[in-house]
Amino acid sequence: MTLTVKTDVTIIGGGPAGMLLAHMLDQSGIRSVVIERKTREYVLGRIRAGMLEAGTVDIFRQFGLAERLDRECMIQEKVHYGYEGKDTLVLDLKAHTGRWLTAYGQTALTEELYKEHERAGRPLFDAVQDAQPEGFKSSPVTTFTKEGQSYRVESQYIVGCDGSHGVSRNAIPKDIRKEWTREYPFGWLGVLAEVPPMPQLFYARHSDGFVLASKRTPTLSRYYVQVPTLDTTRDWSDDRFWDAIYTRLPESHHGHVTPGPSIEKSIAPLRSFVSEPMQYGRLFLAGDAAHIVPPTGAKGLNLAVSDVYYLHRALDAAFNQNNQHMLENYGQTALRRVWAAINLSWRLTKLMHVFPGEASFEAKLRDSEFDLLLHNPCMQAAIAHEKVGLKI
Repeated sequence: MTLTVKTDVTIIGGGPAGMLLAHMLDQSGIRSVVIERKTREYVLGRIRAGMLEAGTVDIFRQFGLAERLDRECMIQEKVHYGYEGKDTLVLDLKAHTGRWLTAYGQTALTEELYKEHERAGRPLFDAVQDAQPEGFKSSPVTTFTKEGQSYRVESQYIVGCDGSHGVSRNAIPKDIRKEWTREYPFGWLGVLAEVPPMPQLFYARHSDGFVLASKRTPTLSRYYVQVPTLDTTRDWSDDRFWDAIYTRLPESHHGHVTPGPSIEKSIAPLRSFVSEPMQYGRLFLAGDAAHIVPPTGAKGLNLAVSDVYYLHRALDAAFNQNNQHMLENYGQTALRRVWAAINLSWRLTKLMHVFPGEASFEAKLRDSEFDLLLHNPCMQAAIAHEKVGLKI
């Protein structure tokens, strides 16, 4: 026997984007059901980036979700860039924009969203199987099974927040979808360590490859190094990793590095990806379901938040004002920020990484680009505005 559930909006994906949208909709009196293929424990255990734009923090405050964030976050007013062993550029975000970045782990954000979801008593089905959305042109339906029980969720709209490997994007017919992809010939090896972080958010390019030192908490550090695409974590002992950190960071900052055993180690490939349209009938995509950015620009989570912010605003107008205009233009609105983030992430990736087989001409152009950035306050101001986030 199939159990039928009726709601206003079905949200496929119980990560931060889906859970944030459910919270926003609830505050507008719009019912939702969240469906997640992984267990709650798995979702809450994922280690993800945690550098928030100013507008992202504003949204969490606007919707009453920033109490823990404001208590535990770390403000990042400056970004340091090293180039070929030299500490060359300090990008003062606050001086250029009046705003800054906020270091706060995505895991903590997701934990708070789940607590709020449970407190409000909103429905959530995790560990589901065979989720299938359909009926986008008339009466949207999502079917799935959980623990052997079949379910059918009927709603007015479906939102796919189920990531790059979810079912939502592929539910849009192939002859309608258009996809743009750029694969990068390297990955990032990330290590989480229970050691005090460097005081600066530090990006550096070295002839051996890129390195990034970032923060999670006052006692938790996240470091990344560029590695070949075929490398695995088995190739990188903790000793080899910290040796690479010291080699690639300018020597003047070695005293700020506290090495320690890794508590999490993973390699992520880098790619840029956009799928259009972000809407098809009554199906809408948000976050990684529609776009992927290399982490160089720290834009992935921030784009997911702006997507669901736009989508909530549009759904609120549709349900409570009988106004479909913003809903009809959701994809176009969201994609302006998406492509801007793709642009910034590509430029920073190109500038700060070593590309295998790069010709000497391209290398000289890159050196010139960094020199222009180093000596041009207008270019620095433009990058600073992009780093803290374009207006939502």
